[in-house]
Amino acid sequence: MNILLLGSGGREHALAWKMVKSHHCDQLFIAPGNAGTSAYGTNLAVSPTDFTALKTVCLDKKINMVVVGPEEPLVKGIYDFFQQDTQLQHINVVGPSAAGAQLEGSKAFSKKFMQRHGIPTAAYAEFTVSEYEEGKKYIQQHSLPIVLKADGLAAGKGVVIALSHTEALQAFEEMIIHKQFGEAGNKVVIEEFLKGIEVSVFALTDGEVYQVIGHAKDYKRIGEGETGLNTGGMGCVSPVPFMDASFMQKVEERIIRPTVNGLAQENINYHGFIFFGLMNVHGEPWVIEYNCRMGDPETEVVMPMLQTDIVALFAAMDNGTLIDANISFSEQSCATVMAVSGGYPGDYQKNISIHGLTEIVPDQSIIFHAGTKQTEHGIVTNGGRVLAVTSYGNNIPEAVATSKKVLEKISFEGIYYRKDIGFEFE
Repeated sequence: MNILLLGSGGREHALAWKMVKSHHCDQLFIAPGNAGTSAYGTNLAVSPTDFTALKTVCLDKKINMVVVGPEEPLVKGIYDFFQQDTQLQHINVVGPSAAGAQLEGSKAFSKKFMQRHGIPTAAYAEFTVSEYEEGKKYIQQHSLPIVLKADGLAAGKGVVIALSHTEALQAFEEMIIHKQFGEAGNKVVIEEFLKGIEVSVFALTDGEVYQVIGHAKDYKRIGEGETGLNTGGMGCVSPVPFMDASFMQKVEERIIRPTVNGLAQENINYHGFIFFGLMNVHGEPWVIEYNCRMGDPETEVVMPMLQTDIVALFAAMDNGTLIDANISFSEQSCATVMAVSGGYPGDYQKNISIHGLTEIVPDQSIIFHAGTKQTEHGIVTNGGRVLAVTSYGNNIPEAVATSKKVLEKISFEGIYYRKDIGFEFE
């Protein structure tokens, strides 16, 4: 079949790498893709949110399946757009309806959903600009630390963990009065801080049944030892040692199953990935957030760990046989280390030449492009997170060490990467 993959980051490069291994994949097109995805298919200069242009591509290229990488097209209703168009209805869109994408698109919606279905999550309250004064009072009486979240999509930057009431009040004012995150901050969710270890679990569902396809631990902070500003992710490891059968049984019984059942009960059409952002609090899983797509850089370890044909899983999700799928994983460990532009997550420059990509990469490593583009002079940087180097190993430290060795051969002005990914598991 002909497949169209939407997106341009490391997540999409990892999905492209995985999908072309399938005998079900005849031709792969990526819109818009990056310098790395072009090795696996044809990049197309089309925005993932330009639905009209995507329709033209699908008809022209005889597309049978659309795999949606980023969240924005899902929240804007790409699944619904295809379902409502008689020329596109036959295409298998891997991604939920706009109603399902609210799990990520609205923090307030997801919190209410979890309350309705008894899914463990932090206590919270929500406030709009008209409730600004009530929100301030709520913050002043709240225990510390306190978590503030912009309700809508904020490119992973809409969460503040405030250690003082002054800091919390300032963040609240920035979000809701000064529109720091635009319309995403029209409503702000304020919730209790859960102390524990943050991890992620990924499932594929047709809205009635599901299959767990992996789990991972992401490293969000820019600085070593988990210090400094939050980023989109500086690295990732899988499998997470403490996520054993007992812990995963709790995750399935208390979180995944009630979520999928809740979607079905509420007649919400959900046909894709669910990303469960969890906190392990003394061995008990709590939900921090849902995402309606795969994570980045989690995809860069989940796809290499997954031994099952991902395109076959997408097809099974579409034809009602997902329940019969056999999921298998590599017995090795996997780690990705992210190389970022100087200044990230603040201001950074683009169009900086990248050197060393043609060096021989060991068999156990893969370089996934995140923010790159191809020019007539070679491959240059095109984002804050530039490259994700993923490696296998017999354990997490071995996998991390291999990724770091590969990164030592790669250079661009201002390159930075954390050297302590997976530090708790050494």
